[in-house]
Amino acid sequence: MRAMAYEKYGGPEVLAETRLPVPKVAPGEVLVRVRCASVNPVDWKIMAGGLDGLMDVVYPVVPGWDVSGTVERVGIDVPEFAEGDEVMAYARKDYVHGGTFAEFVSVPVRALARKPASLDWRQAAGLPLAGLTAYQLLTRLGTGGDDTVLVHGAAGGVGSLGVQIARALGARVIGTASPRNHDRLRELGCEPVAYGDGLTERVRALAPDGVSVVADFVGGVLDVTTAVLAEGGRHASIADHTVLGAGGQWMWVRPVGEDLTALARLADEGRLTVTVAETFPLSALAEAFTLSQAGHTAGKIIIEP
Repeated sequence: MRAMAYEKYGGPEVLAETRLPVPKVAPGEVLVRVRCASVNPVDWKIMAGGLDGLMDVVYPVVPGWDVSGTVERVGIDVPEFAEGDEVMAYARKDYVHGGTFAEFVSVPVRALARKPASLDWRQAAGLPLAGLTAYQLLTRLGTGGDDTVLVHGAAGGVGSLGVQIARALGARVIGTASPRNHDRLRELGCEPVAYGDGLTERVRALAPDGVSVVADFVGGVLDVTTAVLAEGGRHASIADHTVLGAGGQWMWVRPVGEDLTALARLADEGRLTVTVAETFPLSALAEAFTLSQAGHTAGKIIIEP
């Protein structure tokens, strides 16, 4: 199969198009024919060695954890799926090796969900990692209809999904973002505020009694979080472990198919959508990584083999 892979840590220059064997399909796995895969910052951070202390690496590495596609083959003891099923997954495994920037990827059934009919292949590929990150953080904090939620980084890939999920859970949502993204956030049902100096005062103007939930998707904002959090409020971060010392939770997304199925249901109910910014062919993965590293896209970057 065609795949993009690397043999050593580095920047986009270490990526090369290559031919690799089609992955084996272990018990409890399915083989997915990739229709689309999504770029996430973690992909190039791993490639640069940023998670070397956390995860074992087996070269050659095919990067990528997000995928949408069709089931090509099922392994032993996988009654949930059949050949031809349209699926999506956050296809993270226990070590870094066979990812989604290829024509085929093997996926543990625990990470798999059926593709929502309301999303196209590109949108479905952009949902799993970012959507699960937001969903798991918000549900772990018990977000519900009585909450006012502050989302740090509300216009980003995770944050924009977090806004929609919090709204679907019944919460009022305030979100930090650059003014150029405020109209888009209003369309999602969010009350936008500009980040930077004076943020605490701007949030307090909208929520004088404080907010009950803070979802931090950017890091470096703990001072604002603690300043606007109401007594008894809950907060968590995906980017700042120091929240642990302030009564918060530090989280990293888990590949849970049931949670992804819940997100698919929200999409089919019209309460969740995914914005796609750019689409690249497989051979242009290095260019896609460079664009992701610049951090200026308003939506997901998609690879279409």
